[in-house]
Amino acid sequence: MRSLTFTRSLVCGIVLLGSLITPLFAAPKVGMDAPDFSLTDIDGQPRSLRDFRGKTVVLEWVNPECPFVKKHYESGNMPRLQKEAAEEGVIWLSINSGHAGAQGDFEPSKVVEWQDRTGAVPTAYMRDQSGSVGRLYDAKTTPHIFVINPEGVLVYEGAIDSIRSANPRDIGQAENYVTSSLRAVSEGRMPDKTTSEPYGCTVKY
Repeated sequence: MRSLTFTRSLVCGIVLLGSLITPLFAAPKVGMDAPDFSLTDIDGQPRSLRDFRGKTVVLEWVNPECPFVKKHYESGNMPRLQKEAAEEGVIWLSINSGHAGAQGDFEPSKVVEWQDRTGAVPTAYMRDQSGSVGRLYDAKTTPHIFVINPEGVLVYEGAIDSIRSANPRDIGQAENYVTSSLRAVSEGRMPDKTTSEPYGCTVKY
């Protein structure tokens, strides 16, 4: 009887613990507050999402050696989006969640060289070698885009556009979900399309 009581207590404890832990690791949902995080950028400056409350924020998961990322950077598409976003006061945070030594896990000096070569102009580029922020957001691919409105609410997550390919020639034919999401936020409304299936290389956790 004593053993049964102990077993029941243990099971209840595990269930209770599970109910407390699960939300901490649940992927963020559109329409809910985007989870806060802190990372140090390649200039050594600490960056926290909460620091940008009141501004629209784009989170972009990146791997400079991924063919799909190359498509959008070497064509000038991603730098163009970053420049247009900056002109509207949008914060653009590029995050690389690859583990140390993974494909595209560039040292800061190499990141700067890559940015200079491609014309990339994010507000900040951050390495997340532990993968903690990538897993917090359940980032799956590079690129994987998240748009957060000035109130801190996630309003879009998914692919950069509607054509799942690594061919730069497809860019002009695709619907750009980042552009449409940022336009919707500037107009004070939710995007017409709030989620899509991201495409690209898997994040190298």
